[in-house]
Amino acid sequence: MIESSHDRGVQVIELSRPDKKNAFTGAMYHQLREALVAADADQSVSVILLTGAGNAFSAGNDLEDFLNSPPESVDAPPFRFLNALAQVKKPVLAAVNGLAVGIGATMLFHCDLVFAQDSARFSFPFVALGLIPEGASSLLLPRLVGHQRASEILLLGDPLSANEARAIGLVNRVIAEQPVLDFALAQAIRLTQLPQGAVLRTKALLKHPDEVLGRINLEAEAFVMRAKSSAAQEAFAAFVEKRKPNFAGLD
Repeated sequence: MIESSHDRGVQVIELSRPDKKNAFTGAMYHQLREALVAADADQSVSVILLTGAGNAFSAGNDLEDFLNSPPESVDAPPFRFLNALAQVKKPVLAAVNGLAVGIGATMLFHCDLVFAQDSARFSFPFVALGLIPEGASSLLLPRLVGHQRASEILLLGDPLSANEARAIGLVNRVIAEQPVLDFALAQAIRLTQLPQGAVLRTKALLKHPDEVLGRINLEAEAFVMRAKSSAAQEAFAAFVEKRKPNFAGLD
């Protein structure tokens, strides 16, 4: 489910569940967290590169797994993964090769460079599912685009194209002429050839870990509560039954 390989100082970590568009299970969150922590501690690794197998980056949470094992606390696997990702000291790059939904999109706020295939799509459908956004996106997205645009993206949840994601600053470059993973790997190798002390210190100065971790945990508490709400239960049932949800009278 999580594949990891080493290439010239770059640890390539792949979400590998292409038949489910790399949707996250609890086990995948644990495996990805462990892979990130190991790569960050490995002296032979200078850069970490995240990507997805097949034609998707990640479709977010696997709904069946989510319903069977909903997050019960801020220590649930998704939030432990996000906390680990936010604290990685080495540069983290992402090659978004297709769909990025939910946590598949919010995790990108914690990547230092994000490259997207021109066919990629980004979606933040939390409110439509009766949930709230996670991954400190309620803090980091307004910093990118301002309050009104962030409100539009997080409240209405309309998908963003790769070019729209680049326009708001979520994506560094949109790639059309070659596979995005090839381009991202080339950029990662460029980073390995720079003075690593300068790279690490620059990343540390760009980050605000205490504020971000605090927001991740604040959102996690609210997310756990919302996952138990009547509106969220209706949204999940409607998704499974392939119908439009009816939120009348629900909170």
